[in-house]
Amino acid sequence: MPKMLDHAATPMRSARKNKSRKTVLIRKLVLLVGFLLLLGLLWTGYVLWKITSSSDANSLATSDVGIVLGASLWGDEPSPGLKERLNLVVKLYNEGRFKQIIVTGGKDTPTATYTEAEGSKRYLIAHGIPESVIWLENSSTSTLENLKFAQPIVREHQWSSVTIVTHDFHGNRAYEIADKLGYEQLHVETVASKVLSTFYHFGRETLAYTKWKWDELWL
Repeated sequence: MPKMLDHAATPMRSARKNKSRKTVLIRKLVLLVGFLLLLGLLWTGYVLWKITSSSDANSLATSDVGIVLGASLWGDEPSPGLKERLNLVVKLYNEGRFKQIIVTGGKDTPTATYTEAEGSKRYLIAHGIPESVIWLENSSTSTLENLKFAQPIVREHQWSSVTIVTHDFHGNRAYEIADKLGYEQLHVETVASKVLSTFYHFGRETLAYTKWKWDELWL
């Protein structure tokens, strides 16, 4: 009889052990997921703080050249968001904040008639900016490339100070990229959008800033 009881108890003990292992494993998984979620929330909060704060420690009133960061065209015309950046460029140029302008950005699609830079140049000329002061960077597809590909133009003309023109949610990342690339005497001028979705673009910029911190490791 005792032996029969031992045989009966063995599967029960084994089942209890398996259940205990599963419980411990589930707890560990829950803790891991919770930890990762907490890290994600902390990182998102940090990035949003970075996006909304300013890294522009240079208070230059004027620069040799203004670089407007590219954005999409709608057909052959700058999108409403790009127009906001270009309108700020017109304002700053007319105020004498810089004497030269670099417009940036390649084609949105292979079938596009103009690059972002060409569309921007046409818009600026239509708003009174002399064609002779506008320089094109026609190949870039990202903010990093905007600034990287514009750099040879800056160096060729020996311009020593630069004003970057973009939207407010984009300014901090643009400043960090330009600083990492070795731009000197940097200044950033930004515009708060009246036509773009704040929620969407701040969310998108959170992802873009995260990607930039990864890209930064390889520069």
